[in-house]
Amino acid sequence: MSSQLGIEVKKDADFSTWYTQVLKRSEMLEYYEEVSGCYIIRPLAYYIWQEIQSFFDSAIKKMGVEDTYFPMFVSQRQLEREKDHVEGFAPEVAWVTKAGSSEMENPIAIRPTSETVMYPYFSKWIRTHRDLPLKLNQWCNVVRWEFKKPQPFIRTREFLWQEGHTAHFTKEEADAEVHQILELYRQVYEDLLAVPVIKGVKSEKEKFAGGLYTTTIEGFIPTTGRGIQAATSHCLGQNFAKMFDIVVEDPNALANSEGKEAKKLHVWQNSWGLTTRSIGVMVMIHGDDKGLVLPPRIASVQVIVIPCGLTVRTSEEEKKRVEEKINDVVKELNSSGIKAKADLRDNYTPGYKFNHWELRGVPLRLEIGPRDLQKNQTLSVRRDNGVKKAIPLDELITCIPEILNTIHKDMFEKAKKIYDEHVKVILKWEDFVPALDGKNVVLVPWCEQEHCEDKIKEKSSRSNTEQEPEDDKAPSMGAKSLCIPFEQPKEPAIVPGETKCISCDGFAKRYALFGRSY
Repeated sequence: MSSQLGIEVKKDADFSTWYTQVLKRSEMLEYYEEVSGCYIIRPLAYYIWQEIQSFFDSAIKKMGVEDTYFPMFVSQRQLEREKDHVEGFAPEVAWVTKAGSSEMENPIAIRPTSETVMYPYFSKWIRTHRDLPLKLNQWCNVVRWEFKKPQPFIRTREFLWQEGHTAHFTKEEADAEVHQILELYRQVYEDLLAVPVIKGVKSEKEKFAGGLYTTTIEGFIPTTGRGIQAATSHCLGQNFAKMFDIVVEDPNALANSEGKEAKKLHVWQNSWGLTTRSIGVMVMIHGDDKGLVLPPRIASVQVIVIPCGLTVRTSEEEKKRVEEKINDVVKELNSSGIKAKADLRDNYTPGYKFNHWELRGVPLRLEIGPRDLQKNQTLSVRRDNGVKKAIPLDELITCIPEILNTIHKDMFEKAKKIYDEHVKVILKWEDFVPALDGKNVVLVPWCEQEHCEDKIKEKSSRSNTEQEPEDDKAPSMGAKSLCIPFEQPKEPAIVPGETKCISCDGFAKRYALFGRSY
């Protein structure tokens, strides 16, 4: 029984098993045995999603975005109206082909994304430039029938997300929103989850199918040395507007028309999305051999208070005083906005309780016993680094928020330092694969040509058949471009027309971030 309560493998020794055990034994997630690749998100993890949702929804409402909900089904005719778009999602689309015992004459798809669901109605609702901008967002689920090995939160057949869809009169307005949303995504990861990311733009090959360009934030999983796409914000240009006839009359032409039919202008559109993958990224980066390590700002319990120092010789009266003080502390912390909880279970030892809450990643533990009452103090223990500190009981309301903020800051800085150390600037091809094999992502001068990107992936694939842990099989597929970072290395600078591409005979345009990825 006891072996099922803690983590039995080391994170660095068997990452895949470690990750599964952390999620299940911390009670973040349960496997849904009826359908492979689908999972039950338990309250501990769903609370994190609600915190993300609360922050992001509040921020986009200030931008004028309104929440909505569209059906999850889309007809084959609608889905296939945009050729590039449907080709990008075709292998992952799940189809409903039967209703009861009857075959459906026209199968319907379950949304892999909602452009083709929503945009026919944009064309109905948008008539003049005064109807713009139209800014809608929905919090919903989508289904992408992945055939790769599923991994909880990271690669699943059904997941939760938000998807924003907006229409604008000018490209300038659309461009501004794309970057505004991307900055909010950075804040979700860095300011809530303490996860560092790199902002950039996707290559033409990796951009959203049917879009004009895709901006992205890219994370990094140090244990596997693999990059991971964290969230994306797309400028769709006018492609979908032309497909779905989303037009407005040109107000300038209208003023000068003198009875002539006004000129029609296609709107500029964006779409952007953030998913429950964010939870998995956070677990992979911060978790340790004891289990979860939760950043304080998204933890459902920030402080756990546990009675200690009670023995068989402790009188009932003394035990009662300890428990009353613990309840008073929890009440005081909760009243000040700190999410605190007491563990007063009689049938478990303090050591068992320590392990229980460490597994669940609670950021801070307070220990209170008879001697602590005599000294009017509590012993605090940080989950992220184990540092212990005595705190006067009279100073908890000022000290605890400071400690929680320090925990977030230290967790982020630790993760960022590791990320920065694993981003290598590589100028020669012979150093490219060795850097990847050293569990790094690489910044390389690149020509940005699609054929060159294909060649890089092919040349960086592993040709050997060495036995590897199951989680490491994906790197054999080779490296792909993760993004072209907005913040480019200053040294050595790329000289247009002189600096050679890392892979081909062409000239480099910018540094691109390449890596093996999820």
